[in-house]
Amino acid sequence: MRATPAPRGYFGIGVEGISKPMNLGALLRTAHAFGASFAFAIAPDLSLRHAKRSDTSSAPEHLPFYTFARAAELMLPQGCALVGVELIEAADDLPSFRHPQQAAYVLGPERGSLSPELVALCDFVVRIPTRFCVNLSVAGAIVLYDRLISTGRFAERPVTPGGPALPLAPHRHGAPIWVKKRARRTGADN
Repeated sequence: MRATPAPRGYFGIGVEGISKPMNLGALLRTAHAFGASFAFAIAPDLSLRHAKRSDTSSAPEHLPFYTFARAAELMLPQGCALVGVELIEAADDLPSFRHPQQAAYVLGPERGSLSPELVALCDFVVRIPTRFCVNLSVAGAIVLYDRLISTGRFAERPVTPGGPALPLAPHRHGAPIWVKKRARRTGADN
């Protein structure tokens, strides 16, 4: 199995008002597979232990899982942008969205929307451009896949369908920053 190039930064994913344990379990398993740093739930309307039925990777044993009673209690690491995932007109389309290097994505309940209080806390709101809403765990997987392909280091797609993949260009390392700064100060880079 080939290793996936690790993008820089970190991300977490969470839900607000989730009521179906199978969706939570599937979302946690997906988050674990994509390399999430943490997961969270705001006002979950379910027993979290039932989520284990669909989380075959036992994600909470491998990444921190936090629970908050309401949106106002949500605590994220300093510098972490909160990105709501919601089908609203004011949201940015996911394919056109540049993911923050440090982000926490949050999805609303299965039969509802993110609360106005949580939307007000969001730094960004994105929408998956579908004709109608998709399953919560599917939406989470789409967002995390989009983050991976847009922030990871992958070879360009071939021009023809199914054509051979172009090789990934080798990473070019520059001089350490302190060397560049010293060169500018001394005028050696002229």
